[in-house]
This record gives sequence, C-alpha cells and structure tokens, in this order.
Amino acid sequence: MRTNTDGVILKEQNIGEKDKLVTVLTRHNGLVRAFVRGAKSYKNRKCSSTGMFCYSKLSLYKTKDSYIIDEAEPIETFFGLREDLERISLAQYFSELIMTLVQEEEIAEEYLRLMLNSLHFLSKGTMPTEQIKAITELRMMCIAGYMPNLIACERCGEYETNTMYFSVEDGLLYCDNCISSNAMYQLDIGLVKALRHIAFSEFDKIYSFKMEDYALPDLSYITEKYLLAQLQRNFKTLDFYNSMKV
Repeated sequence: MRTNTDGVILKEQNIGEKDKLVTVLTRHNGLVRAFVRGAKSYKNRKCSSTGMFCYSKLSLYKTKDSYIIDEAEPIETFFGLREDLERISLAQYFSELIMTLVQEEEIAEEYLRLMLNSLHFLSKGTMPTEQIKAITELRMMCIAGYMPNLIACERCGEYETNTMYFSVEDGLLYCDNCISSNAMYQLDIGLVKALRHIAFSEFDKIYSFKMEDYALPDLSYITEKYLLAQLQRNFKTLDFYNSMKV
C-alpha cells in the first residue's frame, strides 16, 4: 500500500554501504520508521530530502513488516541549524521528545506543526533558544495530555497574586496563602503569564510573547522540571544541551 504524506526526519541510521533507516514524524501516520534505498549516494535525490531535520513530501510504500520511502521531495532543510551546536542540540532534544510521546499510526498534525515552527525559529536564530525550548516543552506536554492547571490557585481559586507557586509533580498552581507541602517552585507574575500564554493561547500566537532576557532561564527551568516530573525519565539530548549552558 502506498501513502503520500509530509514529514520531518528525526533520526537516521546507516544500513550497509548504501541505505539508511530513518524515523519520520509524519502528518497522518505519526512516527514512521522507513528504509531509504540508495540514500547515501549524493546522486540520489533522496539523499538531501531524507537528511536530519529535513521537512519533505514523501511517498511511502508499506510492506508487511516495514515502510520504504519510494520518493522524497524537500520542502525545507533548516540549513541554519548546522551553523550552531546549541541550536542543533536543542533540535535533537525535541526529536527525542517526539519519539517518546508520539505513537505509530497516530494523527500527529499538532506535533508536526509545533516541531516545524520550533525548527524554523532555531534555524533563523531570531528568538532566544531558552524561549523556544520552554514553548516547545510545555506545548508538547499539553498536546500529549499533560496539561497543567494554571488557571488559578488550586485551593482558594485566586487568579493572580504577586507571587505564586507551582508544583511540577501535580501540575497545580497555588497562591502565597495556600502553599502546598509538595515541592514548589516560586513564580513571579511574569512567569505565570508566560506559562498560561504557552498552554492556553491559539497556536498562531504561542511564539508571540516577549520576556526580559534575565527571566527566560527561569521559564525554561520550570517547563523542563515539569516535563521531567511528568514523564519520569531523563533525556540524553537534554543533558548534552544543558552541559553546554554551564
């Protein structure tokens, strides 16, 4: 059976001297692992269109046990990623996240849209990496069903106080009068508004907020801690990215 779709390459593995196996985030089929024959030959059109982070139109042929990419046409290669180790390491982290959260044969349009926009901003270098990281982490968790309750204090319903507290284990928000016994992260009002914007805004607006540069590390730290607490696992690509920030 043949399927036409579009997708971004998240992982590639050499198979023999000429072929490779790629993991692709596709719009209609979720995660797909597919063989690309002759992909290591520069004369083969599929060489560039099935490279890491390339977004391409794909013709997939499904056999009994696997997929084969018959044809591939590049739409966007995000070439700017290759110019900066920090940006490409962050893209690799996003890929590992998606490969953890997305299933095969699952409609993945929201994940694909988020990934493509994040790769765009990483490639162009027009947005701080910590802001891109925070947006991608929290919004991806929301898509996956891990939506935190950021509407108001969990206990008294207070919408906003100058200082609030967030439990990464429970995904709950508390005001300064209702602090829970769970581990809490203190948030100023700017961080609360940024988290709400990422979680609740329409997709077209999630990248359109601004924060002072000094506040971005705190935002990135909170979204990372929430993600790790909810998924209860570590990511080697995240560890590598953080090692460069020290």
